[in-house]
Amino acid sequence: MTNNNIQRLRSVSDYHRTRGLPPPEHPLVSLVDYNDVKLPPGINDISWVYDFYFIALKRGFDAKFNYGQLQYDFDEGTMFFIAPGQVFRIEIKQDAPGKSGWMLLIHPDFFRNLPLAQSIKKYKYFSYSVREALFLSEKEEAVMTGIVQNIQREYQTSIDKFSQQIITSQIEVLLSYAERFYQRQFITREVANHQVLEKLETLLEDYFENTHKEGLPTVNYLAAQLNLSADYLSSLLKVTTGLNTQQHIHEKLIEKAKEKLIGTTLTVSEIAYELGFEHSQSFSKLFKAKTNLSPLAFRQSLG
Repeated sequence: MTNNNIQRLRSVSDYHRTRGLPPPEHPLVSLVDYNDVKLPPGINDISWVYDFYFIALKRGFDAKFNYGQLQYDFDEGTMFFIAPGQVFRIEIKQDAPGKSGWMLLIHPDFFRNLPLAQSIKKYKYFSYSVREALFLSEKEEAVMTGIVQNIQREYQTSIDKFSQQIITSQIEVLLSYAERFYQRQFITREVANHQVLEKLETLLEDYFENTHKEGLPTVNYLAAQLNLSADYLSSLLKVTTGLNTQQHIHEKLIEKAKEKLIGTTLTVSEIAYELGFEHSQSFSKLFKAKTNLSPLAFRQSLG
C-alpha cells in the first residue's frame, strides 16, 4: 500500500514479493541472501514501513540509509536492527559488485505467545538510528551468521512442536550477542565517546546559563543536539560513565543549584525558576532526593 510515497509491507511474504524472491519457506521467519534481492524501481523515492522485525548484515554496497534527518553510508560491513512500524528510506547509489550479506525477517506473531514478545522490547538498539549501526569484527560477524544459519536450517526442516521454541531461542541468542557487541563498540570507541561527553557537558552548561530557556532540558532535546538517537545516547553514557542521559541532566542541575544556593541570595523559588522548573516544590523534591538535604537546609549548613 502506497501513501505519500510510503510503502508498508505487512508480512514476510510481502517482502519476498516486492523483492523478486520466491515465496518464503516459513510464513513468519525468513533468512534472505542480499544477492538474491531485486530492488523495486524508484526505490530511492520510497520510504518503507515494515510490520516485522528486520535484522540485516551488509557488506560492500554503495548505499545510504535514512531515518528522519539522519543518514549513514553503508560502505563497510555493518549490522542494523529495525523494529515494526519504523519509517526508513534507502538510497542506492550504484550496484556494487562486491556486495554481500543477509536479512533476517521475523514477524512478531511468531513469538507472540512466548516471553520474547515482551523481552525483545528491552533491546534499545531497535530504536537506534541506522547511522548508529553495529560494526562487527570478522569473528563477531561469523558468530552472527552462524546463528541465523541455525535459524534457517530449523525452519527448513519439518515443522514440529519443538520448532517454534528452538527458533525463538536462537533469536534470543542473536539479540544477546548484539547487545554484547554494542557494549564492546561503546567501550572501544573511546575518542568518539569522549567527544560526545564533552559536547553534552557544554550543552548542559549553556542550557542552564541561558536565562531564556523554556523548562528543563529533555533527553530528546540533548540527543537531537548531538545528532544521536535518545536511546543510543543513553546507552553510550551508561556504559562509559555509569549514568544515563536523564541522570546526567540531574547531576548538572544539582551542581548548578548548589552554585546558586552558595553564591547568590536568590530565594529557592527564584533558583528553581532560573533552572527551568515550573514549580519550586519539584525542584526541592529533586534536590533533597539527590543530596538528602532541602535547598534551604543545604544553604544553612554552609553558613
